[in-house]
Amino acid sequence: MALNPMQLIGLKNDFDKFKNNHPKFIQFVTALAQAGIHEGTILECKVLTPEGREMQANIKITQDDLDLLQKIKEMSQNA
Repeated sequence: MALNPMQLIGLKNDFDKFKNNHPKFIQFVTALAQAGIHEGTILECKVLTPEGREMQANIKITQDDLDLLQKIKEMSQNA
Protein backbone atom coordinates (compact mmCIF):
# COMPACT_ATOMS: atom_id res chain seq x y z
CA MET A 1 0.00 0.00 0.00
CA ALA A 2 1.60 3.24 -1.16
CA LEU A 3 1.04 6.39 0.84
CA ASN A 4 -0.28 9.30 -1.17
CA PRO A 5 1.35 12.53 0.07
CA MET A 6 -1.81 14.54 -0.63
CA GLN A 7 -3.86 12.14 1.48
CA LEU A 8 -1.34 12.50 4.31
CA ILE A 9 -1.63 16.28 4.12
CA GLY A 10 -5.42 15.99 4.20
CA LEU A 11 -5.22 13.63 7.15
CA LYS A 12 -2.95 16.07 9.01
CA ASN A 13 -5.44 18.89 8.36
CA ASP A 14 -8.28 16.70 9.63
CA PHE A 15 -6.30 15.77 12.74
CA ASP A 16 -5.50 19.44 13.42
CA LYS A 17 -9.21 20.18 13.22
CA PHE A 18 -9.91 17.28 15.63
CA LYS A 19 -7.34 18.68 18.09
CA ASN A 20 -8.99 22.10 17.95
CA ASN A 21 -12.47 20.64 18.42
CA HIS A 22 -11.49 18.34 21.31
CA PRO A 23 -8.58 19.90 23.26
CA LYS A 24 -9.41 18.13 26.54
CA PHE A 25 -9.21 14.73 24.84
CA ILE A 26 -5.82 15.63 23.39
CA GLN A 27 -4.66 16.76 26.85
CA PHE A 28 -5.85 13.43 28.27
CA VAL A 29 -3.99 11.43 25.62
CA THR A 30 -0.86 13.54 26.15
CA ALA A 31 -0.99 12.97 29.92
CA LEU A 32 -1.53 9.25 29.35
CA ALA A 33 1.46 9.09 27.01
CA GLN A 34 3.64 10.94 29.51
CA ALA A 35 2.60 8.63 32.34
CA GLY A 36 3.30 5.66 30.10
CA ILE A 37 1.15 2.77 29.03
CA HIS A 38 2.53 -0.51 30.31
CA GLU A 39 1.70 -4.13 29.68
CA GLY A 40 -1.29 -5.06 31.82
CA THR A 41 -2.81 -1.57 31.68
CA ILE A 42 -6.55 -1.68 31.05
CA LEU A 43 -8.04 0.87 28.68
CA GLU A 44 -11.79 1.33 28.95
CA CYS A 45 -14.04 3.13 26.51
CA LYS A 46 -17.62 4.17 27.12
CA VAL A 47 -19.92 5.62 24.44
CA LEU A 48 -23.25 7.29 25.12
CA THR A 49 -25.22 8.00 21.93
CA PRO A 50 -27.58 10.99 21.57
CA GLU A 51 -30.44 8.46 21.82
CA GLY A 52 -29.20 7.32 25.24
CA ARG A 53 -27.71 4.00 24.17
CA GLU A 54 -24.63 3.11 26.19
CA MET A 55 -21.81 0.86 24.99
CA GLN A 56 -18.64 -0.09 26.84
CA ALA A 57 -15.54 -2.08 26.04
CA ASN A 58 -12.09 -2.51 27.51
CA ILE A 59 -8.79 -4.02 26.51
CA LYS A 60 -5.85 -5.21 28.55
CA ILE A 61 -2.66 -3.95 26.92
CA THR A 62 -0.27 -6.62 25.69
CA GLN A 63 3.32 -6.39 24.47
CA ASP A 64 2.01 -6.66 20.89
CA ASP A 65 -0.13 -3.57 21.52
CA LEU A 66 2.89 -1.68 22.86
CA ASP A 67 4.90 -2.69 19.78
CA LEU A 68 2.14 -1.35 17.51
CA LEU A 69 1.97 1.94 19.44
CA GLN A 70 5.75 2.30 19.12
CA LYS A 71 5.57 1.78 15.34
CA ILE A 72 2.81 4.39 15.05
CA LYS A 73 4.84 6.81 17.17
CA GLU A 74 7.91 6.31 14.98
CA MET A 75 5.86 6.83 11.80
CA SER A 76 4.37 10.06 13.13
CA GLN A 77 7.84 11.38 14.03
CA ASN A 78 9.12 10.64 10.54
CA ALA A 79 6.16 12.23 8.77
